[in-house]
Amino acid sequence: MDIVIRNVRIEDGKPLVDIGIKDGKIAAIEERLDKTGDQEIDADGRVALPGFIEPHLHLDKAFLHRRLPARFGTLDEAIRVTGILKAKQEREDVLARSRQVLDMAVRNGTSVIRAHPDVDPIQGLIGVETALQLKDEYRDLLDLQIVAFPQEGILKTSGVLDLMKQALAMGADVVGGCPYNELSWTDTCAHIDQVFELALKQDLDIDMHADFADDTQDQRFAAAEYIARKTIATGYQGRVALGHMTSLGARIPEEAKPVIDLLREADIHVVTLPATDLYLGGRKDEAKPRRGLTPVRALHMAGVNVAYSSNNIRNAFTPFGKADPLQIGNLLAHIVQFGTPDHQLEILKMSTANAARAVGLADRYGLAVSKQADLMILDTHAVADALLDLPPRLWVLKRGRITVVTTYESKICRECGHAHTAAHDHAEQNQKKKSAATH
Repeated sequence: MDIVIRNVRIEDGKPLVDIGIKDGKIAAIEERLDKTGDQEIDADGRVALPGFIEPHLHLDKAFLHRRLPARFGTLDEAIRVTGILKAKQEREDVLARSRQVLDMAVRNGTSVIRAHPDVDPIQGLIGVETALQLKDEYRDLLDLQIVAFPQEGILKTSGVLDLMKQALAMGADVVGGCPYNELSWTDTCAHIDQVFELALKQDLDIDMHADFADDTQDQRFAAAEYIARKTIATGYQGRVALGHMTSLGARIPEEAKPVIDLLREADIHVVTLPATDLYLGGRKDEAKPRRGLTPVRALHMAGVNVAYSSNNIRNAFTPFGKADPLQIGNLLAHIVQFGTPDHQLEILKMSTANAARAVGLADRYGLAVSKQADLMILDTHAVADALLDLPPRLWVLKRGRITVVTTYESKICRECGHAHTAAHDHAEQNQKKKSAATH
């Protein structure tokens, strides 16, 4: 074996196992594996999870929060402020900010990211060009899927459709959409139709920002039903993902149910983005403010595949974030009141198995023999405690290669009463090592 991980927990209530890895894949999972590895890790009872997946992330707009700070925190302002900053995008700056996000994600155990760079006349194709460079640069650390995302609309903004075609010809993997950012419901429908036409012509998956509002009074912000029917009509079940879906959460259950049932029939993947949607949603509600989130509980109970993601990292849309799916999962669990042990496991699935389905990787993903060895070992001893502890990821592996090793030490000074500095502690540790070496 190339690597053997000893004494690792992959399921609560079951014995610890050893995981054998060969040629980038999981070759064995047994209680006491009788084979040795060129490298061996003793997990000492800690938890292993498959690598996290971020199915909806904007690299090109990350870390813009201090460039032109938002004053009101609304969606309209975020689009306007970001549009101003997009016009000033420079390749090296986009690369540097994107690397910040990717490095965070790798350290946090993420093995796959679906990035959504803007494609429009404001910034041209710089988001796609830089994402393609990073896809190659980070190929041994994570897999990067690229969505050609028309943030400024397709019909509303001249030239976007041609730029979309160029982006796909350059190597973008997925056809994106932003149907709410058109001037009329008719144009919203035409936007969706053109997205499907592009995808069908090149046999590519679809990933759209959809239903992004507090309510459903404006049809442009409530296009889920139209998209679901289009998915069924074109035979694209299982190949469409929708981000946000917030206006669906504003409907009463009787109104939402037919749409949810249609989403399940179309096998559409819903990617909720709680950090952004909570921050931007419900701002005009003076009493009983809405949470501004898709109805995760109702979708889950109906059998719709639900995943979640960070969306934006530190910009006008989301001024927070560290590209950590456990942090977002903990937030989501609080919001949707998924606190029971079973529900917490479902939240973990939303960033692992469910997210793999959403980005089309279910066939090679997971902790099972023959699956790709993308996994991490967390510093906690129960799977059920992962969302509670938000533990460091001690080891991260990508295709069977160790990519991250995390070490840390923290001590509580209960008795000494002395001030400590890093230099003092380091000298103290060195002295202890010298003393131990003489015995």
